[in-house]
Amino acid sequence: MKQAAVEAHAKINLTLDVTGRRPNGYHDVCMVMQSIGIHDKVTVSIGTGNGAIELKTSNSQLPADSSNLAYRAAELFLREMKLPCDGISIAIEKHNPIAAGLAGGSTDAAAVLVLLDQLYDTHLSLEKHMEMGLKLGADVPFCIAGGTMLAEGIGEKLTRLPNAPQAYVVLCKPPFAVSTPAIYKAIDSADIAVRPNTRAMLDALQASDLEAVAKLLCNVMQPVTAEMHPEVDEICAVMKENGALGAIMSGSGPSVFGLFDDRAAAENAKALLAESYAETFLTNFCDSGQIKL
Repeated sequence: MKQAAVEAHAKINLTLDVTGRRPNGYHDVCMVMQSIGIHDKVTVSIGTGNGAIELKTSNSQLPADSSNLAYRAAELFLREMKLPCDGISIAIEKHNPIAAGLAGGSTDAAAVLVLLDQLYDTHLSLEKHMEMGLKLGADVPFCIAGGTMLAEGIGEKLTRLPNAPQAYVVLCKPPFAVSTPAIYKAIDSADIAVRPNTRAMLDALQASDLEAVAKLLCNVMQPVTAEMHPEVDEICAVMKENGALGAIMSGSGPSVFGLFDDRAAAENAKALLAESYAETFLTNFCDSGQIKL
């Protein structure tokens, strides 16, 4: 039996714009994505001898069958590589909040692909990994590559950007889930009043200007989600009132994050929010969230 493990980092969106809807129902997006320090630990073993894929997670809310993206990643890898299943065991130690707009399932799937490549000595290129990951979901290629990236198309067209200037990131996930398909459906008929200034965000990253990055945070999904769940805007307000340079929702939500340049202020905001929201964290940006062995 062979075994290996990696960290699978969560992501946030510094910007998120929905620019169109394709005939097949997929949406075109333009967004700046960023890996953060919060991560799951994914361990994969091969050659277990039972000829099946087994999945265990530390969170009982998550399925442990083919409805889990990490399980499907293993199925996809074997199929693409034309390998028989000699017994694969996947163990996920969950720390990333689930159903949170943080690509928690996608990053676990990305980790499984990278680990299986190493364990089976298939020596796939980063491009092949990302091509395979796209078959599982639009966020998976980013989760494989990580760091700071511009994502276009349906999220699969990735361009490496300069590392974001370091910041204290307070992340808060309120205790409810948001349906991503429902948010996309609602946004089709929404009047989007404010869109991200992507060019200005790229310039701010190039200049390593945290204050400018924070001021340019923008997510067109936030008004749609906040109309259904006003707590999203309320959490943003708490962060800004307590020293955040900027605060927005990540993805389709409901997680909200704020950027701070002062650790004491960040710790204070985290403590205040933690009184009401158990899933509140203080973390940072990852210069390279790429899954590495």
